[in-house]
Amino acid sequence: MNDTIIKAILSINPNAEVSVSGDDINTIVWENGTTPIPKADIETKMIEVQAEYDAEEWKRNRQAEYPSHEDCIHALLDGGDTLTELQARRTATKTKYPKSGA
Repeated sequence: MNDTIIKAILSINPNAEVSVSGDDINTIVWENGTTPIPKADIETKMIEVQAEYDAEEWKRNRQAEYPSHEDCIHALLDGGDTLTELQARRTATKTKYPKSGA
């Protein structure tokens, strides 16, 4: 959550210099003259940041199951059944994790 707090702050003010202790929005320290952002604005932005992260879950899941770059190179060099099998694995992964909203 600490990461979400900081991402939210930087989404509002990319030049903000800030630190947060733990996951507590009440521990924000505004550094080097950064103008404080109201907590309500940060909390609203945190919801947006989390929603954006959640919407990309399909992409993270695909990446974890896709064949590695090395597997792809070998399949291209080997050709034939190896390439066909690799493409089948990619297609199965895409089917298992469809694009969000698709």
